[in-house]
Amino acid sequence: IRRPPRSTPKPSSAASDVYKRQVLVDGSSYLYRAYHALPPLTNSKGFPTGAVYGVLNMINKLLDDQNTNFFIVVFDAPGKTFRNDIYPEYKANRPPMPEDLRSQIDPIHNAINAMGIPLISIAGVEADDVIGTLASRAKNDGMQVLISTGDKDMAQLVDEDVTLINTMNNQTLDSEGVKTKFGVYPNQIIDYLALMGDKSDNVPGIPGVGKKTASKWLNQFQSIKEIIKNSHQIQGKIGQKLNANIDQLPMSKRLVTINKDVEIELNISDLIIQAQPTDGLWDDNRTDEDQLGLSYEQLEDAMANPKSIHRDKYLGIRNKNLHKMQPIPVCNLSLIHI
Repeated sequence: IRRPPRSTPKPSSAASDVYKRQVLVDGSSYLYRAYHALPPLTNSKGFPTGAVYGVLNMINKLLDDQNTNFFIVVFDAPGKTFRNDIYPEYKANRPPMPEDLRSQIDPIHNAINAMGIPLISIAGVEADDVIGTLASRAKNDGMQVLISTGDKDMAQLVDEDVTLINTMNNQTLDSEGVKTKFGVYPNQIIDYLALMGDKSDNVPGIPGVGKKTASKWLNQFQSIKEIIKNSHQIQGKIGQKLNANIDQLPMSKRLVTINKDVEIELNISDLIIQAQPTDGLWDDNRTDEDQLGLSYEQLEDAMANPKSIHRDKYLGIRNKNLHKMQPIPVCNLSLIHI
């Protein structure tokens, strides 16, 4: 865990790289990726720690790689969003979050706060919408934006000022990278997603339309609007499916469109890595393990060697890239509590 700065950095009048780039981390994407990539690590009390280890490791690696003080982590807030008002069945097929993952959310949030990193979660919208809004604001302030995520929906935000990075494989996507990966440009991603739909989010699409067909139609007709206008040109069974489901495309498009106008009551000075007050963060009458879920020594050892916090044989890291991550430097863990 990275030690928070002694004082809040102040932008100088002379522009520097530190103040030209904003890094936005899709914390919800990190959470699930870490949970599924790592074996079920636990501490001596059986408290799950795999997601804590994975998320903090990815954050620290990104901090090391990016020279900026504008570094923000965004998580989904619990509860429904405006998309459920558009389509009540949105994400209705998703199973509930596993309890051993849910129990790690507060320790992760506490650790991020103790590191001095701004953490944002806004009810009624998704992390994607908050990230899209912050990216739009940063662009208006003349900043370059790097979004760290594994979510394909974020590709719609890419332009000359916004780039994506997937920390699991270190793949960076600019506009040409999006075209290479998806077969369409960023300004066509919304239509691309709407045509395919999304089973994980329960977004209806055109049955039978996958990546190849969606990119083929968009390269031929450029947009959903033109596809609808020229639907009579698409023959065969897939053409029949298009015409049978064409009325739902506008709704699907609304569901996959990232809202870039979320009300966020934060100033630019609130989006800088800052020193955190220690008052009230630690209860001297409780042990480290009671407050952290694991002791100082266990967490320190876990960050350097995750094998040590699992009493059974370490199962290995399933993702071939995650094992390349470096151990996390440890700060004063009394800044963190559960």
